[in-house]
Amino acid sequence: MIKKILSLLATCVILFTSCSPYGNLNKMEFEELDYPFPVQYAELSNEIKLAYIDEGSGPETIIFIHGLGSYLPAWKKNVAVLQKDFRCIAVDLPGYGKSSKGIYTATMEFYSDVIIEMMDKLGIQKATIAGHSMGGQTAIVMSLKYPDRVNKLILTAPAGFEVFTEGEKEWFREVMTIELVKSTSVKNIRANLMANFYDTPEDAEFMITDRIALRGAKDFDKYCYAVANSVNGMVDEPVFNLLERIQQPALIIFGENDNLIPNRFLNGGFTKDFAEAGHSKIPNSKLVMIPNCGHFVQFEKAEITNKEIINFLKN
Repeated sequence: MIKKILSLLATCVILFTSCSPYGNLNKMEFEELDYPFPVQYAELSNEIKLAYIDEGSGPETIIFIHGLGSYLPAWKKNVAVLQKDFRCIAVDLPGYGKSSKGIYTATMEFYSDVIIEMMDKLGIQKATIAGHSMGGQTAIVMSLKYPDRVNKLILTAPAGFEVFTEGEKEWFREVMTIELVKSTSVKNIRANLMANFYDTPEDAEFMITDRIALRGAKDFDKYCYAVANSVNGMVDEPVFNLLERIQQPALIIFGENDNLIPNRFLNGGFTKDFAEAGHSKIPNSKLVMIPNCGHFVQFEKAEITNKEIINFLKN
């Protein structure tokens, strides 16, 4: 009887897998990711090989920094348009995408140091820094540590506008583990990605299939390390009480229907309240709230985001 039940369960699993749209995905190495633009590499200290794209030209250089668990294709809709007027450089942070994998500190300060070193390698004295989510918090840290290297800030749904207690920080550390990231099911990978959007666009599907296919990559464990420790880096480097020190003009863009900010498990309230709180502390800032838009602002509402960026940089 038990053998029959086990056999039936195994059959159900096979049927579910074969019927799943992701059941036939082949595993993929990070180096095999399909990027929308030619990838270049900067050889940095500590044996870091930083992957980046460099498109367009103009008097202003924009450096794009992706968010937690993401990679530089997150900015592809923006680079495709903005490269007509600006030099656009999008990076894979260490541990992510096509960049080298290793046991890095994964703090926002570490990431900002890496961007500065890349700028030095490329001969860029000053640039506008655009950051999404965790990348936004990195951009803020960078503007405070290297104010003479940052021209303007573009913060799309930036992390860092929330304040967490010591107990809440400890909760993050205990919950967000390498094993949790590594064991995320196909169902939850899809759900996690869809939570970033108000209405998930069809052309975001590649983010799901890439993440699923990478589960078999040789460096997947190191990627999971980067994700888990990046969360620790964010909560260990609070920036909200430092926002008033930002000297650069800043464009802040949030989706009105952001499901991730504020954190629904720890903080109540509305996204707009947190966005306005951060905006009020940054002296020379503009806040744009986009309706019918989630956390992945620059992808879900790329056209509006691009127009706001162009107006911000040209005016």
